[in-house]
Amino acid sequence: MSIEYAILIKNKTRLESLIERFNTKQQAKFYIERLGGKFEDYEIEHENFTRSLSLVQRELSTIVKNKIIERTFVPSFLFNEKQLAVVIGQDGLVANAAKYVNGIPIIAVNPDAERYDGVLLPFTPNNFALAVENVIKNKFRLRSVPFAEARLNDGQRLLAFNDLFIGAATHVSARYRVSFENKTEEHSSSGIIVSTQAGSTGWLSSIFNMSFGIHKFIEKDNSKKRYPHFKEDQLLFAVREPFASKKTQTNIQAGIVTSGTNLFIESLMPTNGVIFSDGIETDYLKFNSGNVATIGIAKEKANLVVG
Repeated sequence: MSIEYAILIKNKTRLESLIERFNTKQQAKFYIERLGGKFEDYEIEHENFTRSLSLVQRELSTIVKNKIIERTFVPSFLFNEKQLAVVIGQDGLVANAAKYVNGIPIIAVNPDAERYDGVLLPFTPNNFALAVENVIKNKFRLRSVPFAEARLNDGQRLLAFNDLFIGAATHVSARYRVSFENKTEEHSSSGIIVSTQAGSTGWLSSIFNMSFGIHKFIEKDNSKKRYPHFKEDQLLFAVREPFASKKTQTNIQAGIVTSGTNLFIESLMPTNGVIFSDGIETDYLKFNSGNVATIGIAKEKANLVVG
């Protein structure tokens, strides 16, 4: 592997987004404080990120040529095998970038360890440089993470690092026909979440938190929370708020998708049906009547540098 460039991927801070919305920092501050918010938190977060970004840029420039791109431009950027990606931001940025970098090594940097959990961010601005040098020397360790894939019958496809959502674009009920393990049902629900193992502590966990809370309320059960365990080469799907009626059923509520099994979903929604990935609603496929989605494990993998 011959690395010629490092691509530094970042996102706008909340403060930068507010300034874009309100034109000036002063107007943004007035709006937040008028509603009782603490504008200082936005400023501190921005300052910490800017400081970390500056340090990363300086360190990176002493090792390899590099360029910086915003998250919004990642889907259209042409990545190649002579590059490595340095992602600085929250876990969600790593998940989103991983889908587009074509399998090149990703070094994920936590810019503010006091603020972000950093499940996918093993490096800091102070120690990431060694990982960059190791990648250049081809002496590094990888964690290869499979993607979930939604493939439509018209050839379109969408990858997900953490999870896929299949349902309606608004808060109305999603209507679809679901087939899994030789069983088929028509559903009316709040949609389906399909999670990778990497995403199991995210959106999927909230579904089980809700289920556990309701069970505890009804049964007066004081047992500890339990979460399903599944492997890295498996997906777990869960139906959100399925509704039983004369026309719709609720027997298919959750399951494990493996390399040998797929989940099939046929849209029964004339309009506003969507499939989006990793919580980013702008990264979506239209999923309306006539569309059939095959949900499974993609051939591609994200390559996260761990040492």
